[in-house]
Amino acid sequence: MNDRRVRWLALYALCLGDLMIVLDTNIVNVALPTIQADLGFSQTALAWVVNAYMLTFGGFLLLSGRLGDLFGNKRVFLGGIVAFTLASVACGLAPTSELLVIGRAIQGLGGAAVSAVALALIMGLFQEPAERAKAMGFFGFVMSGGGAVGVLLGGVLTGLLSWHWIFLVNVPIGIGVWVMARRVLPADEVLTERGPLDVPGAGLITLALMLAVYGVVGGNDAGWASTQTLGILAVAAVLLVAFVVREATVAHPLVPLRLFRLRNVSVSQLVGVLWAGGMFAWFFLSALYLQQVLGYDALRVGLAYVPTCAVMAFCSLRVSDRLVMRFGIRPPLTVGLTLAAVSLALFSRAPVDGTFLVDVLPSMILLGVGAGIAFNPVLLAAMGDVEPHEAGLASGVVNTSFMMGGALGLAILVALSSWRTASLTAGGAVPVEALNAGFNLAFATGAGFALAAAVIGGVLLRPQPMDASPGTGDAVEAVEAGG
Repeated sequence: MNDRRVRWLALYALCLGDLMIVLDTNIVNVALPTIQADLGFSQTALAWVVNAYMLTFGGFLLLSGRLGDLFGNKRVFLGGIVAFTLASVACGLAPTSELLVIGRAIQGLGGAAVSAVALALIMGLFQEPAERAKAMGFFGFVMSGGGAVGVLLGGVLTGLLSWHWIFLVNVPIGIGVWVMARRVLPADEVLTERGPLDVPGAGLITLALMLAVYGVVGGNDAGWASTQTLGILAVAAVLLVAFVVREATVAHPLVPLRLFRLRNVSVSQLVGVLWAGGMFAWFFLSALYLQQVLGYDALRVGLAYVPTCAVMAFCSLRVSDRLVMRFGIRPPLTVGLTLAAVSLALFSRAPVDGTFLVDVLPSMILLGVGAGIAFNPVLLAAMGDVEPHEAGLASGVVNTSFMMGGALGLAILVALSSWRTASLTAGGAVPVEALNAGFNLAFATGAGFALAAAVIGGVLLRPQPMDASPGTGDAVEAVEAGG
């Protein structure tokens, strides 16, 4: 088997493994009512089916990325796949609500390990500029299209089978990925001068991120000005400051702060936070619009996302890499995020009596095009200046920015939607019209997030040559216009 074939088989294994992880951030949303009825969740406890996964996933991304750099990305990836697959079995067979929540938390741990190192492994596999751009297009589809595929698959599996299968479907996939990855991923390099793991730093950042996620996802229920929310977020901020102070002074930091002096790394994190904030909310709220306003059942909601998945896949796999090789990272990123902003703006005009062809499909197609084009250059910008021995950490930072941006954006937009709906309902508006007006305000705000990401990326990202390897600084093929 030639080297090129092995590299691409490895890419498929990495992307399929990461797709399972991305799917599970959205796949349960459509099935929540069925899960609640079957396992007897209270309305408050039901949120933990989502929150337990987000807490451990978001909290352990940075630590997992650093563990990959220190002990081997392949080893961490395979361990994450095993943990995630076993946890999926536990979730699918869970007889009680408590066991389902525990299973979801373990899924998050495995998911953090897989997601934190997958991008680093891809960067190491593909050194030639054109191949790397194409490979990142595949991975970009996983990160951007996974949300749409999750809603689609969640609706189809719940509608045709049962909610158990949204978890059990991961089992054969996880086994296949583990077997394939063991065979085709390159062996981990042994670091002769491996520094010690910064255990106190790892504890500080992991606890800070978990508290931040908990504070954000619970803010709408507890109240953003409540003592609980403000207290949790304040403790998270204190821990984060303590982490930064430690990393600035310790001999072997978990996260070397010089990483954030790289302009494209810092700018791409900000772009990722804004874009994820708009996109995650779009997937969540558009599904609610279809269900609660247009009256779609779970299966129809899932099928409604087929156009988004198809267009996003085509643009990610066949268009994005060519645009990057021709124009560099900035123009495709700016155009893609602008199209996504237009998509959200269109959805902000969707009426109560909307139809799929007129009020839903155009937005879905535009989002597919925009996200399909934009994610590849965002990922390349975030990873392009990083030294190979810190690729796992940078991969963890990228995923953390998307995770935190998605959680924060969703919380903000849901809060705005709920506030608008409540105020209109109090004024005597028809409930469904008040609900739709809340969704419209949230979509319009999400459009602002996406547009801000487009402007920041287009103005602040440094024109980047498509180097043969990250961190070398020597231009092999300058493809940026006006670089």
